Order: sequence, then structure tokens, then C-alpha cells
Amino acid sequence: MTASPAWPLDAVAALYDVHGNPAALEAVLEEVGDATLVFGGDYAWGPFPAETVDRIRSLDALAIRGNADRDPGDDWVVDQLGPERFDWLQSLPEQLEVEVETVGRVLFCHGSPRSDEEIILRTTPDEWLREMVANVDAGVVVCGHTHMQFDRSVDGIRVLNAGSVGLAYGAPGAHWLALGPGIEHRRTSYDNDAFANRVAGLSWPIATRFAEESIRNTRTEEEATLEFFEGMAAEQRGQRYPGPS
Repeated sequence: MTASPAWPLDAVAALYDVHGNPAALEAVLEEVGDATLVFGGDYAWGPFPAETVDRIRSLDALAIRGNADRDPGDDWVVDQLGPERFDWLQSLPEQLEVEVETVGRVLFCHGSPRSDEEIILRTTPDEWLREMVANVDAGVVVCGHTHMQFDRSVDGIRVLNAGSVGLAYGAPGAHWLALGPGIEHRRTSYDNDAFANRVAGLSWPIATRFAEESIRNTRTEEEATLEFFEGMAAEQRGQRYPGPS
């Protein structure tokens, strides 16, 4: 892993929420070129935790921790990882700031600048988002956690969700974010059917359902956002979700 790259960086590939999907990760790695890799958390929870973590650690990359790295909540995943990999995940920082040439100062966080579990959506009301970025000095915030790409701004701060490499919502493929010289949401195809077949043969208790519902098929943003994440966001705040501003 990269300890202290030279600033500013020419280009960054932000790869978030790989979720134990090495097939999707390898497809993205073939497309990133010379960009500096920044991994945005939630690496292990999924069908191939150890293989995915080992691959990420082998790369010249920067990495932060996600909520599912801090607390996988799955005994099978923890057993697959083993103590050394699990400790490595715990050791990662929660946030990272870098300077990207032509883009400026970029804050990478998993959920929001305030919490690795706080939810930001394309429908998050401006007043809620304003509170989340109130103490941010960077001009750009890159987040993940909800697996849905978006690009929005509040109070002069651009907030982008990189999407999910291994468990994307909204469209098939591995979703990621390219920064420098411009900013572009990217979607990379991979053989999700072949990977689903591989997952289905695992001893993971939810392997068959996960292969069909999360790999072979892709949930729409409407299903994921409106039926699940908006409810979670409202519960976090103890308020009714008012919808988009």
C-alpha cells in the first residue's frame, strides 16, 4: 500500500464497496491506467473476503475503512479473513484527504464526513447535506456506502458517490469514479454470470441467494433508495424523510 504519494496527484481512481468481489475488481483494475488507486472501504463482506483483501493489499494504493470493515457482522466472513487480515482492516483510517491536480482538495470518506454509517443519497435534502459537510475544508467529497452513483453540490462543496465496484445498484457492472483531469463516473462490465456461478458453490450460508439477487441481477436505484436507504436515513436522524429539495 502507498504510504505517502507525491502531491498533487495527476489522477485518482476511487474504488468503493468491493464487497468480496474479485472478479469485478480485476475488471476495473484493467481500466484505471496510471491513476492512483484510492479504496473507499467495505472490502471483505461478501463471497470472497480473503482473496479480495489480499489483492487490494498487493496493490500500490491508498485505503480507508468502511463500516463493514469495522464490523462485518458475519461470522463466516470473519472466519474467512482470519485474525491478521481482520486486524489490517481495523487499522485503516476512516478518512483521507488528497490534492488532485485540476480537481483540488478531495476528502474521501465512506458514509459521510461525520460517520462511516451516515447515509448520503441523490435525494438527501440540502439542509441535511449542509450539516454533514459543515466542517469540511476540501472542495470535493467522495463517499460510498449506498452503492449508488450521484453528483451534487451544496454550499460550494461537490459531493460525489463513487458507486460500488462489487455490489452496484442501478445498472450492471462494476461502478467507480475517475478524478483528474475531469470527474467522471465509470461503469466497467465483467462476467457477472460466471462469477455468480462461482459464488453459488460456496459454503457461505447466503451464497445461493446472494449469487442470484446481488450478482446475476442488479437492483434498481428506486428499489434500493426509496424502499431501503431513505428509511434508514430517516431513522438515523429520527425524522421523516422529506424527499428531494
